[in-house]
Amino acid sequence: MLQIAIPNKGSLSEEAVRLVREAGYNCKRYSRELVVRDAAHSIEFIFLRPRDIAIYVSNGLLDMGITGRDLAVDSESEFTELLDLGFGRSRFHYAVPGESDLTPNDFDGLRIATSYPHLVHQDMEKRKMAARVVRLDGAVEISIAMGVADAIADVVESGRTLTEAGLKIVGEPVLNSSAVLIARQPTVLEKEDVTHFVERVQGIVVAREYVMVEYDAPEHLLEMACVITPGIESPTVSPLSKKGWVAIKSMAPKREVNDIMDKLAAMGAKGIIVTAIRTCRI
Repeated sequence: MLQIAIPNKGSLSEEAVRLVREAGYNCKRYSRELVVRDAAHSIEFIFLRPRDIAIYVSNGLLDMGITGRDLAVDSESEFTELLDLGFGRSRFHYAVPGESDLTPNDFDGLRIATSYPHLVHQDMEKRKMAARVVRLDGAVEISIAMGVADAIADVVESGRTLTEAGLKIVGEPVLNSSAVLIARQPTVLEKEDVTHFVERVQGIVVAREYVMVEYDAPEHLLEMACVITPGIESPTVSPLSKKGWVAIKSMAPKREVNDIMDKLAAMGAKGIIVTAIRTCRI
């Protein structure tokens, strides 16, 4: 039976459960169960602290796990990233007081407060600097005002919390993070049940990035239409009963769909319809 770790709380947990359920698996908790068994697929979903998941997976205690890339790297565990799941996106950044001229290259000998000490140590080693890392479990942004640190390193989504604390981001991201599906080694994909799970989940992840665009167009504009909506391999084209017209269907990136519709309308396409894709295999 496969054993797969899922975060036990927070937005990472909610999104992970939603993704796995959309892939057709039963992993819904009704209370605070630590284990949910999907007997139909011979899978146990183990709910753990997101910070601990990479440790369990790297020690071979679980087959796979869903966690944040930043948390997995900071755990100092050996793991293989099987799939970027497309949610929980964030950046790991340094921040200093708004009036400060400090940059990450000035941190030698300074105090850096963070909940991710390994990431900071790793980056300081790359920069060949020796900063003092102050480990905190939360509320890192207040540490400078409290006199505990000279700079901080933290996960940033919108950056609003830092701005409210009178801080500003400095330097490039130390790490770009998102939710990821991890395993101990890539050889886990040699197991059929693992591959089946990964393919199902990947189908949902990919489907979330695309929509299906359908429209009618004059046949003489087919070449132009294929440029606007090239699809994955090529568009599906079918003749209409109206002479000289064709129906075209194509997958398109969701983020570009409004521009695509504008171009199709300007080209002379009619009956443009955009629909969501629940899952797919490409």
